[in-house]
Amino acid sequence: MDNELTKAEIKFIDELLQMNLKIPNYQRPYKWTRKNVAELLDDIEVAIADKKRYRDDFRYRIGTVILHEEKDKNGKTQYNIVDGQQRIITLSLIKYFLNSNCNNTILKHEFANKETIFHLQDNYSLIKDRLSIKGETDRQSSINSAFVDTLEVVVLKVDELSEAFQLFDSQNTRGKGLYPHDLLKAYHLREMDDLRFEKLRLVKEWEQIKPNQIKTLFSAYLYPILNWSRKEGYKEFNSSSIDEYKGVSSNCKYTYAQRVCKAMPYFQINEPFCAGSDFFKMTSHYIHMLEDIRSEIKNNFTQISDIFKKNIKRTKNNDERYSSTGFRYTVNLFYCALLFYYDRFHSLDEVVVKKLFVWAMMLRVNMRNLGLDTINKYALGDSNGSYSNHIPMFYKIACARKVADIADLDVRVETTKVSDIGKKLYEDLLTIAGVNNNERKTN
Repeated sequence: MDNELTKAEIKFIDELLQMNLKIPNYQRPYKWTRKNVAELLDDIEVAIADKKRYRDDFRYRIGTVILHEEKDKNGKTQYNIVDGQQRIITLSLIKYFLNSNCNNTILKHEFANKETIFHLQDNYSLIKDRLSIKGETDRQSSINSAFVDTLEVVVLKVDELSEAFQLFDSQNTRGKGLYPHDLLKAYHLREMDDLRFEKLRLVKEWEQIKPNQIKTLFSAYLYPILNWSRKEGYKEFNSSSIDEYKGVSSNCKYTYAQRVCKAMPYFQINEPFCAGSDFFKMTSHYIHMLEDIRSEIKNNFTQISDIFKKNIKRTKNNDERYSSTGFRYTVNLFYCALLFYYDRFHSLDEVVVKKLFVWAMMLRVNMRNLGLDTINKYALGDSNGSYSNHIPMFYKIACARKVADIADLDVRVETTKVSDIGKKLYEDLLTIAGVNNNERKTN
């Protein structure tokens, strides 16, 4: 791209909002939700706190915007927003609450889209609620000041509209974004700014763990377990999910936060933890716990281990993989349940381990084809599916007070529905469940 056509500047938010900004017709509706606005307000408060902690010239960058510079019909320069509309509108709402007399062309725009109008009203209501609390005048003043001398944005101004769209495409498609766990790493290191040597040690230990191990831990185990334990459906672990793992600040005065920080380093998958170094300890803790559980199953639960061996095939690269995607999904479901149970009770009671295995594997017996949607419904105890068991296992574990609460669950192995690929597995599950030949039904 011709550098003469692109002008890059760093501006404070107040400077940006005082520009002659316009929302062109090709822009999509304003779709930011309360969650997005709350996250932006949180980021602003972090910036204000960091400025107090460090130095007066501290700056906090909150993104990049792309503007198409042109002349309006009266010859006046205007800047059409190509990228950054959602953030600019939200910042304008915050500024308007702080100073209703501010010179802001965005809020003079005539919005007609119903979705846009709803989010404008709803988000302004949140801003008003967050910043109107009695005694919050200092907070409002701090945010106003931050708009002037702390919060900044990179402004890319382009003369040609085609160049603006090319720049937009390159900004949004160049390479891969950071993984959620990388974002969490950065967040928790920032919580440890006063602990330089401990930060260096934790980063060194973190980098010794294979990145795929960390990614798999959160996406295939911790995050699904967390959602299922709340009776919430499966969700992909991505950058919008990281709030669940930001922990609680040791400075937080809420009662629950003080209890959490006093409890560290005793972790629980479905409970918060103390922000900072405990995030790194927690990650390492569960990676090792999962490895230990897998080793224990392999060495001391031979019936289960033998079933796994029967369903493993070697690939061209000599890697061992399960023979089908459906079987892999149910194995992962078993280890999720076992990890959650062990995390709660630190016990591998034989009866419980076998029940959790039978519970997970009976889904493979019942279903010839299954994917993440089926796994999700089963984990939540869906009563509408044609399964042998309708137990919300993760919720049951979350509520259990003793091992017997899980050991006594009525996990059914008898069924009238056996998929054609689940027959051999079903025979093995009957054996594990202790069903003798006289008790077995012909399917």
